[in-house]
Amino acid sequence: MARANAIYYATHDPFADFTTSPEISQVFGELIGLWAGLVWQSMGSPSPVRLIEAGPGRGTMMNDALRAIHRAVPGFAAALSLHLIETSPRLRPLLQTNLPGATIHTALQDVPAGPAIFLANEFLDALPIRQFIRHADGWAERHVENGRWVDLPTAIDLPDDPVGTIRERNEGAEAFISTLANRLADQGGTGLIIDYGPRHSGPGISLQALRNGRPADPITDAGCADLTAHVDFETLASLATAAGSAVVGPVSQGIFLTSLGIHERTAQLGRGAQPRDASKLMSATIRLTAPEAMGSLFKALALRHPDLPPPPGFIE
Repeated sequence: MARANAIYYATHDPFADFTTSPEISQVFGELIGLWAGLVWQSMGSPSPVRLIEAGPGRGTMMNDALRAIHRAVPGFAAALSLHLIETSPRLRPLLQTNLPGATIHTALQDVPAGPAIFLANEFLDALPIRQFIRHADGWAERHVENGRWVDLPTAIDLPDDPVGTIRERNEGAEAFISTLANRLADQGGTGLIIDYGPRHSGPGISLQALRNGRPADPITDAGCADLTAHVDFETLASLATAAGSAVVGPVSQGIFLTSLGIHERTAQLGRGAQPRDASKLMSATIRLTAPEAMGSLFKALALRHPDLPPPPGFIE
């Protein structure tokens, strides 16, 4: 999965296959920017402060966020230094053009020390998973060889599930969250993770592929499709707590965005727009917040230094 996604992001335009929340509506990024501004104030308005985004794509969310920050929280705009975590050789030059002044890194560990506000939207779902299947004689790990599944014995400790059960584990996401939580607990700051998956971990297959905007077989023509899997929020929250961060959430994206004022901001923009544009804005907000669309499947999780208050959009 890691090799396939590395090839895919290096050779394809991922936005031809899927659309993320920032691409659906400018209001999404604006609200994230205002959220970050309020968090900065709750931190005591440190200067300098690192504003970090992992998996920024082509910079759409950050551009919208920065526009809102400059307008509403100019002190934060003056205090922040922008850091992006992106490994794709295709996207890095695009980010340098779209977000001039940003420093681009390949790993969180490369971002300079100091208080930080961290953002990640649909980042962890693309990190490679391991998949395991329960046979009569124990668990096996599923590998891909020559375009087909091959089950090999494993010593990994997993629950005593019925034969045929499949479980997934995202060790990359687990390691990333542990590193982030440790940094926030040690140096101060808050992190916001928005991604898709259930609140509670459990068995099942969530690995999926999108090719040319349509569902595809994840092991056919590796490197030609975007591969993702559900985020295990329960496990990540537990790891963040163990690493020293306070954790709140996950809450559904619909509840999170609604509490930040997405409907009010949409109505405000709509009043100054042409009817067709106003209708598009409203449709985008419904898509982002409605339970039957993205509002329920997508979740928001926040990590923070234990001395900081819960960030906006969350109720403990």
